[in-house]
Amino acid sequence: MTSSNPAVSSASSIASATPGRLGLWVMLSGTFLVVLDFFIVNVALPSMQHDLQASAGTLQLVVAGYGLATAAGLVTGGRLGDLFGRRRMFMLGLLLFTLASAACGVAPNAGLLVAARLLQGLAGALLQPQVLAMIGLAYAGEDRTRAFAAYGLTLGLAATLGQLVGGALIHADLAGLGWRSCFLINVPIGLLALVLAPRVVPPLAQGRGDSRLDLAGMALVAAGSVAVVLPLVEGRQQGWPLWSWLCLAVAVPLWGLFAGQQRRLAARGGAPLVAPVLLANRRFVTGLFTTLAFYAGNASFYFVLALYLQQGMGLGALHSGIVFTALAVGFFATSMAGARIARRFGGTPPIALGALVLAAGHALQCANVAGWPGHTHVVAWMVPLLFVQGAGLGMVMAPLVSTVLAGLPPQHAGVASGVLSMVQQAGNALGVALVGILFYGQLGHGGDAAGHASALGVALLYLMGTALLVAVLHRTGVRQRQVAAGRGKPDSAEATR
Repeated sequence: MTSSNPAVSSASSIASATPGRLGLWVMLSGTFLVVLDFFIVNVALPSMQHDLQASAGTLQLVVAGYGLATAAGLVTGGRLGDLFGRRRMFMLGLLLFTLASAACGVAPNAGLLVAARLLQGLAGALLQPQVLAMIGLAYAGEDRTRAFAAYGLTLGLAATLGQLVGGALIHADLAGLGWRSCFLINVPIGLLALVLAPRVVPPLAQGRGDSRLDLAGMALVAAGSVAVVLPLVEGRQQGWPLWSWLCLAVAVPLWGLFAGQQRRLAARGGAPLVAPVLLANRRFVTGLFTTLAFYAGNASFYFVLALYLQQGMGLGALHSGIVFTALAVGFFATSMAGARIARRFGGTPPIALGALVLAAGHALQCANVAGWPGHTHVVAWMVPLLFVQGAGLGMVMAPLVSTVLAGLPPQHAGVASGVLSMVQQAGNALGVALVGILFYGQLGHGGDAAGHASALGVALLYLMGTALLVAVLHRTGVRQRQVAAGRGKPDSAEATR
């Protein structure tokens, strides 16, 4: 990651002022809320089912509806920011997300809760791409590096602390609200951010002068996103029915139609949803595949670890969340030290090294679980190893975002951020689906501690593979940047990463 790219050099002409620390916190509050709500709801599902008398299928919609709505709207949300202003769309998304959270918290029945979660997901799709775009355009040089590091830290902490926060809220049962507090906690945070945003977040110029929307492209990208994510989220839980395979089969021609429609629209001088120049950028596309591989091992890790701790080891939601804090501490440590680590490796974050650390952590954790199947010692040894795994996550997550978006035209910042966020969502869904097949396939009909240990071990081998793939893909991207810069062979500093 370097600071000598067009997006960085143009930042000063696009932003009227560089946001201060409070401005960055306000922007990141949107990302924190969107990601936290993806993970926190899992802890609240048993309480929801009991309180609302909801069926298992309805509970699945509470989880899947949010992810589907977010994935379907991310690219369009980014494009709206390019057209109508990032701060304006950020505030609109934050307002809608806050209102939807309140609706979730007071929902009198399961049907209205599902509807509110869909609205939450759409609001998150409008909100999240603006944060990435604003950071990329409002900061330059070291400030930009630190801002992206803070973004990655926010992503990781929201994911790793989701279970702890949810467990603590339900355990505390504030004002007798129970699971509802997991949604209502968003309301004061959202309102405070809305009050502060006009004061501390500078306006950013629109990317283009026209205000035309590619409605056909919006419909195709939404349909293609749902066709991929829906069967991945719901297919495994329903035993992979015929409709799930049909959806995946239809996804390919849908994305092909979308690509062709975008090229034709651009050739006619129109304003496509995703400019073909973005998908013609090999470094950006390689970065997207690296992101897909990383996130295919991200949410799935939290998923199987929570299952193992609660079902295999019999820990409650709160105690399980406390174990998760070791992962968060490791993540926090390397994320905060990101700039120093980058300087140690010649100024470029060692993403491949972080992926190798993560792979090693998964391998050691696998040996730990296999060595103490069902024994309480496994949790004691798990804590320091979770720190190692968190450290690897922290070395990859924050700089990966900056690396993928580096060098892109500023006028495409919003839609590029939307594409990146959509790939993150797709990676999460793909990873949970694949690891679910492996975990439950190994678990079979046995649900004892030894069975869960064996299932977690198989899942950890898969996670180790995704981490190694991230290292390989990142090295491919590094070589592409070297060729683009006309350097030929990698220098010694690059060769060590």
